[in-house]
Amino acid sequence: MGPAPGDPRRSLSPAALRPADVLRVGSAGLRTRPLRAFLSALGIAIGIAAMVAVVGISSSSRVELDRQLDALGTNLLTVAPGNSLSGDTATLPTESVAMIARIEPVRQVAATGTVPDAGVYRNDRIPRMQTGGLAVLAAQLNLLETVGATLADGAWLNAATERYPVVVLGSAAARQLGVPEVNPDVQVHLDGQWFTVVGILDPVPLAPELDSAALVGWPAAQRQLGFDGHPTTVYTRSRDADVEAVRGVLAATANPESPNEVTVSRPSDALAARRAADQAFTGLLLGLGAVALLVGGVGVANTMVISVLERRAEIGLRRSLGATRGQVRLQFLAESLLLSAIGGAGGVLIGVAVTAGYASSRSWPAVVPAWASVGGVGATLLIGGIAGLYPAVRAARLAPTEALAAS
Repeated sequence: MGPAPGDPRRSLSPAALRPADVLRVGSAGLRTRPLRAFLSALGIAIGIAAMVAVVGISSSSRVELDRQLDALGTNLLTVAPGNSLSGDTATLPTESVAMIARIEPVRQVAATGTVPDAGVYRNDRIPRMQTGGLAVLAAQLNLLETVGATLADGAWLNAATERYPVVVLGSAAARQLGVPEVNPDVQVHLDGQWFTVVGILDPVPLAPELDSAALVGWPAAQRQLGFDGHPTTVYTRSRDADVEAVRGVLAATANPESPNEVTVSRPSDALAARRAADQAFTGLLLGLGAVALLVGGVGVANTMVISVLERRAEIGLRRSLGATRGQVRLQFLAESLLLSAIGGAGGVLIGVAVTAGYASSRSWPAVVPAWASVGGVGATLLIGGIAGLYPAVRAARLAPTEALAAS
């Protein structure tokens, strides 16, 4: 049985440390030796800053690389009619675009349809046979977004203009027809009718066939040019991870009755390059992060071991005044965690600033993954706790007389 209430021996029992007491006692060593604490925290901060900066710069570089690879059409697939068993050119069903859009990983779908026997001319006095290799295509409204095309001048088709005799020219078509810019008075002759030029495209690297085309709205092509509504090229964009899977079902989805009469392009070689780059970046980040955290952990351990050796007199005095081994151990462990937290938080801020500065100098988007910031501080606390555990245990094992005698 313990001492009864009122027994003088009861006052000799060690008092339990509250969280505020642990924080105050743990920070005492940092406050009494501010320069050493600053230098130790700085060493930890440099290690964490290096990790965060490397992760941030690498992530920013990867985002920029992904953006450049996107421009190469890594997730762009095209669907076109092939040949029937008799050798004739097949056709895609009119509902093929809607059916492809229902494939879950597909993010964007747009189509063009060739208007047969239609040519585009600068005026109505040019012989009909002199088409100059220019095609007339019916285009859906989301075509530009899907193929990554941009306008050199004017405007793209919209819900209003797609029903009227207006046309957007590809870059080569505009140059060949002598239409350098959009003007309300500029018209071209399509299949015996005048169409007003409302836009001119920049060259389209992902769909070069559009450069030599005159693009009109789908309804206008059906109503005024006799277009039958069957798409001849369907452009699809899917999630990168699902491009091959989507390619495997496109033919059967576009034409369920005759999938053998459908031609599907293969994924871009740039997709393989992106995946190789992602794997290389992942290995690099893991390796450098591990090295940085190891450096931080060694710094914490070194600081805390030296602290125990220098403060044996303090440890002996506290033990003589009644502090238990657990309380001494808790004090040094708390000091180690505080030192790690200060260094980790400072390192994250430095790493973010370095990343932002470097990305800005290269005109990259600045990207610092949340896991790098949160994980940097968390891993520092974990490693700091492990690194400070041995010094804390060593301090707790010092006998009061031994500690006082050694001082």
